[in-house]
Amino acid sequence: MMKIALIGARGQLGTDLQKVIPQDNLINLNYPDFDITQQTAISRQLTALHPDIVINTAAYNLVDRAEQYPDEAMAVNYHGVENLVDYCQKNDLPLVHFSTDYVFGADKNRHRPYTEQDKPCPINKYGQSKLLGEQIIQKNLKKYFLIRTSGLFGTAGSEGKGGNFIEAIIKKAKKDKQLKIVDDQILTPTYTLDLAKQVWRVIQTDNYGLFHITSEGQCSWYEFAREVFKNLKQKIQIKAIKSDELNLPAQRPHYAVLENKRLKELGLNIMRPWQATIPDYLKEKSYL
Repeated sequence: MMKIALIGARGQLGTDLQKVIPQDNLINLNYPDFDITQQTAISRQLTALHPDIVINTAAYNLVDRAEQYPDEAMAVNYHGVENLVDYCQKNDLPLVHFSTDYVFGADKNRHRPYTEQDKPCPINKYGQSKLLGEQIIQKNLKKYFLIRTSGLFGTAGSEGKGGNFIEAIIKKAKKDKQLKIVDDQILTPTYTLDLAKQVWRVIQTDNYGLFHITSEGQCSWYEFAREVFKNLKQKIQIKAIKSDELNLPAQRPHYAVLENKRLKELGLNIMRPWQATIPDYLKEKSYL
């Protein structure tokens, strides 16, 4: 039986991986007891556990804060990953690691989904730290599943961000008469339960390498918000605004849609259209 060290088991994606992967396979590891930035400690802990594969969902994802404190992002997204790579390399173990659509963004005229063959070009410090994490995996490991995904939402919410986009807009709609949401950032919102099912399917194969795994289709944050309230049957006034109006420290890609090209080529793709996932999420959270 495959013993899986699941790092960040309590997080948004970790929680859903626990629903999908049989419990007998899992060793759940959480911060602060397991801190990927502490090389000696994690090496000792993993050696004692003897896993067959390591899944890392730990990440620093405070995009705006990373502009001001890039070292914080680098500590987790690069040096922390470097520590896991070091352990997996020495013990010949596969590493499963999650990256982001934000490794793209410099191509201002982009309107075509990015495939695994496209060259990354991040436009913010967070994206840069994630790309460095990707590169250290690709350079040093033969056995890895490097998974880029986008716009995650799951019932546990993101620990660092205190929820997710859907929770944020539902909460805001209770207070404000009108929501202002950007319509010039195009992405694919991805339900973490769907992502978890797809990941479990992929890592039981030996198709190592880079994968794009998101829901199918694309939308702006504005269109995503409208779809959420349509499912809730709530008439909420939503005003479309431009990213510049928010004056945020970090630039966001105008177009960051990922194509699940490799999944499709291998006949492994089970990802659904993003619209189909919203009712499931809302039911799971007892909104419907």
